[in-house]
Amino acid sequence: MCGIAGFVNNSNEKADRSILERMNRAIVHRGPDEDGYYLKDNVAMAMRRLAIIDLAGGQQPIPNEDRTKWIVYNGEVYNYQELREGLFARGHKLDTNSDTEAVVHLYDEYGADCLRHLRGMFAFAIWDETESSLFLARDRVGKKPLLYSLLPDGGIVFGSEFTALLEHPGVSREVDHDAIDSYISYLCVPAPMTAFKQIRKLEPGHWLRWKDGKIETKRYWLPDFTKKIKIGEQEAIEETTRILRESTRLRMISEVPLGAFLSGGVDSSAVVALMAQESSRPVKTFSIGFEEQDYSELKYAKRVAEHVGAEYNEFIVKPNAVEVLPTLVEHYGEPFADPSAIPTYYVSRETRRYVTVALNGDGGDESFVGYERHVAMRYANAYRSLPSSLRRGLIEPVIGAMPTPVNFRNRLTRVQRFLKSASRESDDRYFRWLSSFDPEAKSELYTEEFKRLSGGNRPAQLLSPFFENVNGSGSIDASLMADLMHYLPNDLLVKVDIASMANSLEARSPFLDHNMIEFAASLPENIKQKGVGTKSLLKKVAANLVPKDVIYRQKMGFAVPIRYWLGKELQTFTKDILLSDVADSRRLFRKPIVSRLIEEQQAGTHDNSWKIWTLLMLELWFRRFIDK
Repeated sequence: MCGIAGFVNNSNEKADRSILERMNRAIVHRGPDEDGYYLKDNVAMAMRRLAIIDLAGGQQPIPNEDRTKWIVYNGEVYNYQELREGLFARGHKLDTNSDTEAVVHLYDEYGADCLRHLRGMFAFAIWDETESSLFLARDRVGKKPLLYSLLPDGGIVFGSEFTALLEHPGVSREVDHDAIDSYISYLCVPAPMTAFKQIRKLEPGHWLRWKDGKIETKRYWLPDFTKKIKIGEQEAIEETTRILRESTRLRMISEVPLGAFLSGGVDSSAVVALMAQESSRPVKTFSIGFEEQDYSELKYAKRVAEHVGAEYNEFIVKPNAVEVLPTLVEHYGEPFADPSAIPTYYVSRETRRYVTVALNGDGGDESFVGYERHVAMRYANAYRSLPSSLRRGLIEPVIGAMPTPVNFRNRLTRVQRFLKSASRESDDRYFRWLSSFDPEAKSELYTEEFKRLSGGNRPAQLLSPFFENVNGSGSIDASLMADLMHYLPNDLLVKVDIASMANSLEARSPFLDHNMIEFAASLPENIKQKGVGTKSLLKKVAANLVPKDVIYRQKMGFAVPIRYWLGKELQTFTKDILLSDVADSRRLFRKPIVSRLIEEQQAGTHDNSWKIWTLLMLELWFRRFIDK
């Protein structure tokens, strides 16, 4: 596990080592164990290493046999031992026992097609001296980040985090207003955009080749929901368990202490149970909770740990948000408003005191119908079939006239949110369910100047291709595809990667093995989900591993009490930041509207917490990265 950084000048100008060293120091937290450099003529590449496998060897950069191709690499390839055997059979000679060396030899053998052989998470760069070309690649689902920017001379700069790229003097800090508009909708900036106009994200499942100042990008992987298999429920349970067990076992390969995040939910509980079965010693588990009991699942996590014989470590979080927010803003590098980044950061920090690697349950929801909005898509289609006179003349006016509860988790609040968008087309409907601000709220919030700057952006269109790619497979599959391609890589995986690596902790996700994702995509909808509940198939898998009453309960998710924080320790801080002359001078948002959102929140008449949090994280980003 590493962080990588580098650049190639398109001119004959020799690469400046001091620039590369500054870039590499900016990501020291991603690899505190050692660093490595490749500098030759106009090319500069560097890495920071967190040693997990082949502790004595595997120092990067690593070349192929004739030393014409050099790699810097971030991630873990879990099938690397199998790949090494295949390389030996083809006559390759490898000097280390590292997965990194296997990757550069695979590239030597197969070129870009080497990516199809890799099973794991990765982001890497390979410089080909003979071709004078740079090859960048990112794993299928986007576990590992990879950013790049074209330089004024036609060169390219790349890195694992924004702070690394921004150390290069050729990288502009100009703001991308289209990206800010998308962020206001999604709470994150969707790839390939970033908040910086000149910096792009290499999208998950893509590779990029740079040569002579020109770039080519190509997608090499996309889950296929159209090829359904014939399978019974019991066989599906057994096969899901088999693949998950294998995926978990592969991710337990480590030469350093290893444990697991345990939330007490279905996904992490299943992973921990399988880890316990595959381990010769008690698995170390780490759970986090809040003082606000409405948001605590610790009793379920503890029960799972006791049931499988795992070591249980519990942390109660009372975040000092004012203190931790600047740290998060620094590491995320662009606006990021998922508030669960705070507890993820804290649990990663505490977990790192005990282990260097932690498995988690990420990805189960996105493949196995884990969110209420997945099921709601099917009911929305049924609702749309009702006569318009009944929907708009009776149901919607009656529900809309009911007072909206302040607590967004209230059932009536969810019904009102459902009905507000249920009559729309699938992609627009799903977009609104994901959004912090819907288009009408954004129109009220934005200044005329910001509307002009972002007028050509259409955030909702981001989801349209994913709904089209399922080719009518079903509304649930369409929403799963959208989450796998957008919500997962742009929000959840960014959250976990940055929060964990900020603490030099490697996070591994068995559910994100591409074999698991592809199998889940091949399952008919009526196998994955039955009735009104979520994750019916996966719950049956987990119920064979842990107590059923832990599995069959209301889903809480990683809920965060931001409404309490904004009403207490963050109340004055938020008001001072968002209503300041500095914030108003950006001419993005109408100050009276921002003031009204805060006043309603403080009066307790509306729950505007997600909206306020979104605006707060944006303004803090401006102050750290743009004003500076």
